[in-house]
Amino acid sequence: MAALLRALAPEEGYNLTSLPGVRILRSDRPLSRTPVLYDPGIVIVCQGRKRGYFGDQVYLYDEQHYLAVAVPVPFTMETDATPEHPLLAIYLHLDFQLAAELTIQIDRHGRPARDDTPRGMISSPMDAGLRGSVLRFLEAMNRPLDAAVLGPALLRELYFRVLTGSQGDALRAALAMQGRFGKIGRALRYIHAHYARDLDLAALASEAGMSVPGFHGHFKAITRTSPMQYVKSIRLHQARLLMVRQGMTVEAACHAVGYASPSQFNREFKRLFGGTPAAETRRMRASFALPPAHAASEYVSSH
Repeated sequence: MAALLRALAPEEGYNLTSLPGVRILRSDRPLSRTPVLYDPGIVIVCQGRKRGYFGDQVYLYDEQHYLAVAVPVPFTMETDATPEHPLLAIYLHLDFQLAAELTIQIDRHGRPARDDTPRGMISSPMDAGLRGSVLRFLEAMNRPLDAAVLGPALLRELYFRVLTGSQGDALRAALAMQGRFGKIGRALRYIHAHYARDLDLAALASEAGMSVPGFHGHFKAITRTSPMQYVKSIRLHQARLLMVRQGMTVEAACHAVGYASPSQFNREFKRLFGGTPAAETRRMRASFALPPAHAASEYVSSH
């Protein structure tokens, strides 16, 4: 698997593939704890190790564990990697339509979701079925004709393995966006679509159809942060991407994400990322090959 991934990842950072929702990540160096914001998706590590710190929990994803993210949540991540033993991973941008189609089929054949406490982020052990699916997928992706003809079906097989794996019930319940999880999910989509507006707690609770106290409590249970801290994190992650991808000035990015005060923006940016906007932009450009934004994504992410 590592050899197949190396061939698909000529550059450090995120490498595009022939399938729009699939990227290959390579990191040749260790990365100390850094704030990240993942799109909903699945991360399968085939070499190296990542640790995610989410609230008071630690999520390990390595050769033995994969990470599933049902809703975009900010957390802190660190990576173990060296040039001789780089981190190599598959990142699957979550295809909600594909996941929904498979969930309907799975439930129809007697696998109803049993977990009534869906979580925004789940780390699960790799089993033999998923390993076999990953290997077949990587073999196909290394052959252009196979990738074009067989790639979509093999990607569907990967989704099936994850959705029927050890945490599949929780992930399917989360993706169904039912109950309180569904209400918070609606608020999250609203935040990501309107982060530059003057958002407040009452408006977000109204969007979710909940009381302010109820919304605040359930929001924090799912994202491990308060609603307004979440909004701030979204704005700062988006500002960083605007500076890196589009070459925006600090002041332009500041106003584009809804900050009225550049000095406040600079303070809060440095508090989150540990450096000034200019320094962080230089670091990102020097350290990562960032692909274009995923066209189908409705969420802000850190990559």
